[in-house]
This record gives sequence, C-alpha cells and structure tokens, in this order.
Amino acid sequence: MSKTQRTREICALAPIVPVLVIDDAKDARPLAEALVAGGLPALEVTLRTPAALDAIRAMSQVPGGVVGAGTLVTPDDVRAAKEAGAQFGVSPGATDALIAACEAEGLPLLPGAATASEAMRLLEQGYDMLKFFPAEASGGAPALKAIGAPLPQITYCPTGGVSPANARDYLSLSNVVCAGGSWVAPKQMVLDQDWAGIETLAREASKLMD
Repeated sequence: MSKTQRTREICALAPIVPVLVIDDAKDARPLAEALVAGGLPALEVTLRTPAALDAIRAMSQVPGGVVGAGTLVTPDDVRAAKEAGAQFGVSPGATDALIAACEAEGLPLLPGAATASEAMRLLEQGYDMLKFFPAEASGGAPALKAIGAPLPQITYCPTGGVSPANARDYLSLSNVVCAGGSWVAPKQMVLDQDWAGIETLAREASKLMD
C-alpha cells in the first residue's frame, strides 16, 4: 500500500509548490495569502531560518493553504514541524529514522531521491511519490524521464534549479505531478512586501500545465 497517497493529493493541487525561505515571520501570512490567491495552495517552508517554525504557524492559519515543512533532516525536525502546524513534510533525501518519525507523527512525507536505487529503496518502504532533488544538478528533465521508463509506478516533484524557463520540460513528463520552485516568491519582492507582484507570479505558475 502506498504511504504517499495524501502527499500525492497535496502535490496535485497545483503545478508548482513554492519553496520558501522566510527570514521574518511577519511576512509569512501575507506571503501565503498572495500565493494561495494566485492559485498555489501547497506551500513548502524550508527549515533553514530561525523564523521558519513561526512562519509555518502563521501560514497554517491562512484559508485554502496547505503548509508543509521542507528540509526535514532529523526526527526532531519532524516533531517541531508537526507541532508548528505543518500538514506535510519534504526532505532532501531519506533515512530510516526520518521516515519512522514522520510515520509516528502522522506527517505525510515527500522524501528526496536522485537515483534509481534511492527511488527503489523508498518504493520498497511504500513511498511512490518522491522529490527528485537536486533536479537540474542530477541531469534535469532528461534524467527524470530516463529513470521513469523502468519505474513507471513512481511519480515525482522535481525541485532544485526548476525555473520558468524549464518548468514545462519537467511538467510534461508522465512521471511528474508538480515541481518545486522558489521563483514565485523572490527575496526582493518579499522584502518590498510586493504581495500583488507575488500573486501575479503565482497565477502565472498556476497555469503552467494548461
């Protein structure tokens, strides 16, 4: 049985999952509101800044949003993310301890894999919706297409180097559900509190599979 049905449902909400690095928690709610209004409801807040957990708490209050925690590396990360209100988790790779923690906390996980062997190992554990990371550095859309040929039962969210210039290359693949991208929330736009501009970028990204 797949352990990633809920993860796949979240990934299928929109073509792009914004990958967000938030430095100031006060920006979290208006940022989430802009992205959701633009048609990108699934949001990944990376645990790379001291403000990340507070940002997840704030974003989890935004109607229509589904907020997840990215850069999960340890079981402590998982517990903290769940406590903050994260509805799903994303990791750059996968370890048995991390998977066990997510299952214990009931946190749907999008685990990372860059090779066929990593993907097959996760499939053995019941995970068939994976993050292909780092996407561009691992060979980009051609590599992901090649991995998909012998492993058609696994689907992906490629992340890492995905941009407006190459997003459609990934999204056109039969084994891709969505892609992770940071361009929909540029740091300068967040600093300028240009929420209308971010909503416009989100709306454009939401139509990438049209």
